[in-house]
Amino acid sequence: MRDGFITVAACTPLLHVADCAYNRGEIIRLAKEADRSHAHIILFPELCITGYTCGDLFFQRTLLDNAATSLDTIRQATADLGGVVVIGLPYQTGGKLYNAAAVLAGGELVGMVAKTHLPNYNEFYEKRYFTPCPSDSQDIGQAVFSLEGVPGFTFGVEICEDLWAAEPVSTSLALSGANFIVNLSAGNETAGKADYRRMLVTSTSARLICGYVYSGAGQDESTSDTVYSGHRLIAENGVLLSDSGLFTNGITYSEIDLQRIESERSKNTSFVMKNTVPRHSFSFSGIRTDKTKLTRYVSPTPFVPETTGELCGRAEEILSLQAHGLKKRLQHTGMNAVVGVSGGLDSTLALLVTVKAFDLLGKPRKDIIAVIMPCFGSSERTQRNARALAEAVGATVRVIDISDSVKRHFADINHDEQQHDTVYENAQARERTQVLFDIANGENSIVIGTGDLSESALGFCTFGGDHLSMYCVNAGVPKTLVRYLIEYIRDHATDYVLSVEFRVLGVAERMFGALLHDIIHTPVSPELLPSDGDRITQWTEDIIGPYELHDFFLYYAIRFSFSPRKVFRLAEYAFHNECEYNRGMIKTWLGVFYRRFFAAQFKRNAVPDSPKIGSVSLSPRADWRMPSDASVNEWMKEIDELPTKDGRYFLEEESGLLKEIDKL
Repeated sequence: MRDGFITVAACTPLLHVADCAYNRGEIIRLAKEADRSHAHIILFPELCITGYTCGDLFFQRTLLDNAATSLDTIRQATADLGGVVVIGLPYQTGGKLYNAAAVLAGGELVGMVAKTHLPNYNEFYEKRYFTPCPSDSQDIGQAVFSLEGVPGFTFGVEICEDLWAAEPVSTSLALSGANFIVNLSAGNETAGKADYRRMLVTSTSARLICGYVYSGAGQDESTSDTVYSGHRLIAENGVLLSDSGLFTNGITYSEIDLQRIESERSKNTSFVMKNTVPRHSFSFSGIRTDKTKLTRYVSPTPFVPETTGELCGRAEEILSLQAHGLKKRLQHTGMNAVVGVSGGLDSTLALLVTVKAFDLLGKPRKDIIAVIMPCFGSSERTQRNARALAEAVGATVRVIDISDSVKRHFADINHDEQQHDTVYENAQARERTQVLFDIANGENSIVIGTGDLSESALGFCTFGGDHLSMYCVNAGVPKTLVRYLIEYIRDHATDYVLSVEFRVLGVAERMFGALLHDIIHTPVSPELLPSDGDRITQWTEDIIGPYELHDFFLYYAIRFSFSPRKVFRLAEYAFHNECEYNRGMIKTWLGVFYRRFFAAQFKRNAVPDSPKIGSVSLSPRADWRMPSDASVNEWMKEIDELPTKDGRYFLEEESGLLKEIDKL
């Protein structure tokens, strides 16, 4: 459990109502099957030893005795399992009968939990048989269970209606330190209930910042009046990780990330632990603590929605956030806008967002000044696309070749223009910024920044150059998302982006779509080294590494504060089908990410205003505060200890690549 992952198994066994001997055999069988999959938590439904639908048979001494005997048999049969087993049964103590959950670990009965909220409406009549969870019993009650020696492995138990009640038991359990909740349920199925159940489980895991495992009684329960579906759900912090669907038996698996939960709780000042814990608090040992195999889905592009429908909705939302942020700034200052347009992804998005902001204000688009500034590295392709884009949206276009200005600057500082070093590159970036600011001063305008979140994380911007602006609309958008936003505009919003003057019988829409398509597929490049006509000779990702890897690192290292070791493991798992990223390459670029991230803080401390877009923000005013001179040594030490070869593939040239990276 070094990385915080635990495997959870929600089980629905085959069942004969009131046949404890048969039921315990099925419970033992599924428990052992789950153990072979290295489950740490093995959860069964409510009253599964007897069946939920026994009715007045719950008063029968024979049934209760057999249930108690079966529990002991299960305890002995699961003694050598590596996981905690949680089982539902009727349990009698102190002259009262309880709808209970037994927690077993290492051959021991760790504790008993009783159901608090007993439904007694519609088809339910549990108060006929059972007593609500007592507050003063030494034998049974609400409880928090903890695994000795493993911080974070702390869970609580609630039973069916305890989740549906106005004051769910899970709330007090979570506030008492439970990082995940298990729910033994026997809720019957009615039309539409499954959707509500999914929503309830998922939203509870979000509200309580916890994991949630739900195991429902199966279709073998009595159908005299109701039908049961064996619905099993696993959620974590608002995300549904696994859903068995209806009318299935067997086991549903996933992994809960305890470190992720603790990271979220530690940052959330509204989540305040109670000073007291439930009356019962149990610790246990004797279960496995080995490395957890991952099966849950980990997206290689965590900033990008998975489905087309979700992406469209998210894209429109993000574009609106950007545009409304800029709208307020323009409205407040009473100014127009100057945008440097290069024909690349970032400046394209910035211009399109500026257009949207002007439309919201009812301002004429001609008051947007799109400045194109070719120099030594500018390719014909990007310059052509930049001009076509600016003209298509109705902006005022200015083309200013800065080559002579930069050469004069080289002469002023006695720099050999044949020496293509950092001075050669950054002089161009700073000249462009000077041009933009001076035009803005003369046109009652503000300079719109184009730099994105990924560039800010990596420090891949020129301090005093493209690092500066008067309002940066892209600062909260990572590079992997920029491309998808432009794709969305190409596919769904071309009609409102084009200027009225440019739109002719639908032809313009097709031309503009083709233009955006070419911009999307243009290699990302600073275009600061000499170009060769249409061919781009300088590729950003050859210099700093693939943006999809860096955005993945950024999401997990900053959003959840994960260690390099865990980020590496998640990346290897998420990209396991991407043959171009083997272990050595992931390790190499992870080192580049951390080195550049730490080194670039001085730039982030001086960034212009920008709207927050997603859950990861590096604004020094809102979300990220870090000393500029913090040492990266401890993080790099952990990266150095990571494995490189995996026995399947390894590029020999990686050793050379590592040496080159070390020179950066």
